[in-house]
Amino acid sequence: MQNQRMKNILLAFVCTLLIACEKAPVPPQPPRPALVMVVGEKAEMSAMALVGEVRPRYESSQGFRVSGKVIERKVDVGAHVRKGQVIARLDATDANLKATASLADVRAAEASYALAVSEVERQRQLFAKKFISASALDIRETELKSAKARLAQVKAQANVSSNQTQYANLTADRDGVVTMIRAEPGQVVDIGEAVVQIANTNEVEVLVSVPESRMTEVKLHAAAVVKMWANQQKTYVGIVREIAPAADSATRIFNVRVTIKDADDAVKLGMTAGVKFIQPVTQLDSELLIPTSALTEMNGKKMVWVIDAENRAQPRLVVAGQFREDGVLIVSGLQAGERIAVAGVHTLIKNQPVKPVVSALP
Repeated sequence: MQNQRMKNILLAFVCTLLIACEKAPVPPQPPRPALVMVVGEKAEMSAMALVGEVRPRYESSQGFRVSGKVIERKVDVGAHVRKGQVIARLDATDANLKATASLADVRAAEASYALAVSEVERQRQLFAKKFISASALDIRETELKSAKARLAQVKAQANVSSNQTQYANLTADRDGVVTMIRAEPGQVVDIGEAVVQIANTNEVEVLVSVPESRMTEVKLHAAAVVKMWANQQKTYVGIVREIAPAADSATRIFNVRVTIKDADDAVKLGMTAGVKFIQPVTQLDSELLIPTSALTEMNGKKMVWVIDAENRAQPRLVVAGQFREDGVLIVSGLQAGERIAVAGVHTLIKNQPVKPVVSALP
């Protein structure tokens, strides 16, 4: 009887030790947040968004029409100028001397011409009285014609010299802002050498580069939405003004210029701007557009992670179609309305519980 009691006590002690040695149950891990999107929830119009640079529509480099030494520069980079405003001046000493010499030549030619006219008049009177021969009169009339031609020649040369004195002043050919200066006082410049660059700020546009695979989505005079990188809350109305007829030989891209119709003072030259082209896209009804970040590979096959009704991640093999700048087209394997993960897909595992966070549409 006593032995039985000892056995019961020992058994109770062992059970107590076993219970004490058991580990506390590990609480289940909370579902990890997952960025998801609903497949097929997109507009009928696909928007191609590209980044470009704000440029002036008209920008010209100006230089002197004569060579010489720069003695004065009246504007700096960033200065606003008006048409006809003097920008820089050359040393006009030599030009003024040449103009003075040309005027002296004109005075001499005028005197010679007046003398030739008087001489012809006298010779005609003598010829009428039969005092000289016709040959002598012809010589005087030829001298008159020569004097007249000489006078016209020196007058033209004088006009050129006078113009060259004016060319010593470089004036703006349009209203705008100075974007570049390449000459300083004391520098000797040649004829036609670029001295200043003036951009017309009344008409600005965005220069963007469009891949050749998306050129079918860009049409001349089509509407676009423009946003400045510095202030993405404000939008501007854009119109496709120019499409390059040929692609760049190195990059195979086409330069497209989009005019900003309602540009204000916040739009500065050289700013980074985003342009969104609103154009219909030729797309099969069975194709669904998803972000490229949602597509991954498993054993060499394309797949996505579908979030089921119980918020668990499930791998799904798909057939991918065309890759574009705004995503990739899925030919088969997905249905509209299904939820897929669009970020961190390489860290998901099958049946992993997730907490869906809805993402913006591609």
